[in-house]
Amino acid sequence: MEKYKIWLEKAIEASIKAGKVIMEVYHQTEMGVEIKSDNSPVTIADKRASKVILEDLKETGLPIISEEETIADYEERKHWEKYWLIDPLDGTKEFIRRNTDFTVNIALIENNAPTMGVIYCPVTGELYWGMTGNGAYKYELNNAELQLEEILKSGIRLPLTDNNSKIGIVGSRSHMNEETQHFIDDFIKEQGEEHTEFIIRGSSLKFCMLAEGKAHVYPRFSNIMEWDTAAGHAIAVASGCTVTLIDNETPLQYNKECLYNPFFIARRPIL
Repeated sequence: MEKYKIWLEKAIEASIKAGKVIMEVYHQTEMGVEIKSDNSPVTIADKRASKVILEDLKETGLPIISEEETIADYEERKHWEKYWLIDPLDGTKEFIRRNTDFTVNIALIENNAPTMGVIYCPVTGELYWGMTGNGAYKYELNNAELQLEEILKSGIRLPLTDNNSKIGIVGSRSHMNEETQHFIDDFIKEQGEEHTEFIIRGSSLKFCMLAEGKAHVYPRFSNIMEWDTAAGHAIAVASGCTVTLIDNETPLQYNKECLYNPFFIARRPIL
């Protein structure tokens, strides 16, 4: 267990360092925006944050997949029992618009399932982490120089106590489509409009809302990569949620030959 504590500290430290690099670019006039082959944007912040995280995590000796780096062939990585899966800047579109819904995502994958996740929102200082068997936590980082031991000791266990009696369904700011809208409409009709609310959030913060207990359902019926979901998946599950395919039974798996995720639904039990 001591090894996992060290790995968690490494991941948290790397996320905070990456957040600093990202915010330096966020406040610049020029973000160095490029369009990748899949038509998604990438900035110098994505690339710099990736280098920072890789530099810290290489000390663990585990293989790493990062969105912004060369990815090992499936014939090599299919044998990996443990590895890091990273999105150095999740929500690049929000970042470019200078909104606040972008995060640093770091996950530990074991036997094709996320067992540890760290998400850091650089603008707000909100830091989330979770680990299988250890629960999920949140800490609002107002002092970036704070010692890791203090952060881990002071984290608030999730889910939070929430006086909001409404059932929340959360969707993407940038990736709403007809199929997702139908699901949302049907869900609200089934639960009753007076008992539900629809919440729009960007990046992995949708998973964080489920982990906190501020939302109960997150349907994803459009393209999304494994590195976009792994950290949030780990944190949500550690807080008592489930993340399954649309059959509501089959767990969402990782390290597939194609790194696109199938459609999935993340849920917090509605009491």
